[in-house]
Amino acid sequence: MRFFVAVAYCWFLLPLAADAQTRTAADLANYRGADREEILKAGAKKEGKLIWYTSLTAHRDIANVFEAKYPGVKVETYRAASADLTRRLLNEAQARRNIADLVETTPATLMAMRDSKLLHPYYSPHLGAYPEESKEEADRSRVYWTTDRESMVGLGVNRNMIKAAEVPKTFSDLAKPENKGKVGVSGDSTGVRFIGAVIRAKGEEFAKQLRLIEIKMHMISGGAMHELLAAGEMPLSISIFRNHVLAAQSKGAPTEWLPMDLVPTNAGGVALPLSTTNVHAALLLADFLLSPEGQKIYEDKFRFAVPTRNYGFKRFYPEKGMTLDQYEKSEERWKKLLRDIVARR
Repeated sequence: MRFFVAVAYCWFLLPLAADAQTRTAADLANYRGADREEILKAGAKKEGKLIWYTSLTAHRDIANVFEAKYPGVKVETYRAASADLTRRLLNEAQARRNIADLVETTPATLMAMRDSKLLHPYYSPHLGAYPEESKEEADRSRVYWTTDRESMVGLGVNRNMIKAAEVPKTFSDLAKPENKGKVGVSGDSTGVRFIGAVIRAKGEEFAKQLRLIEIKMHMISGGAMHELLAAGEMPLSISIFRNHVLAAQSKGAPTEWLPMDLVPTNAGGVALPLSTTNVHAALLLADFLLSPEGQKIYEDKFRFAVPTRNYGFKRFYPEKGMTLDQYEKSEERWKKLLRDIVARR
């Protein structure tokens, strides 16, 4: 009798053991046990791979580090600009042909996915290190996405063309008559975000005063704008990414980056698609990107700013607290104002 009881007990336990190994995606996304990494590693090895959609240029470098850390887990990457990534993800969802296991990109894409109910809320053991404004919270302990890297927009200076004492330190300094004709701006979202920060900090009427200094607009990217600045096409630019300057300084560029009253960020965030297939591997990569190790790679190797560090100036996340529709309307208003106050080139 004892033998049969023991056998019956074992058969009773088998479904429980199997269930422990076949947790749902929602269970795994919310799992907080001390053995989280081991469970994710074991599951990821069985899955063998994940498909990572991102707008991050350095995606392959980071994937290589991850693959070395977790042998047996391959990362297949698809990289595209944010707008193209949005179209692809929404088209795949509409066709019920979901491919991405993890998404890392800028907020516009993530907002579109959130508003379309295509994201899994998730937990990570590293979330406590992140300030609240860097997280899009789903509830008190889970997020729809977490900012993992930031390209900060500020004032770019060509040190060969302007004296240190003449460099504007604030938005009010920038608006002074002595800067007339000295300032360039990118006509893409980089310049638009800068104007959004000016409006947030000083108001729309102040922003209109920048018309008096005759800012010259260039219809090029923020990266191309830095190249013009470094080449001496202008002494100052208000649409320069901090990471571009840091990378160029190591190669001898005469440029410097300075924060002003409020620093708008072009952030990248980590999100888990609702339809993820390789959920263990996806969560393992998400935890890696958000870990101190991942943050160090972003900061040291690629010169991104990271939300886990205080750089001594105030950040501005333009999309925070908005739906995609609300943000697009705000961005359109800022874009119109930028065009009104600049001299086009």
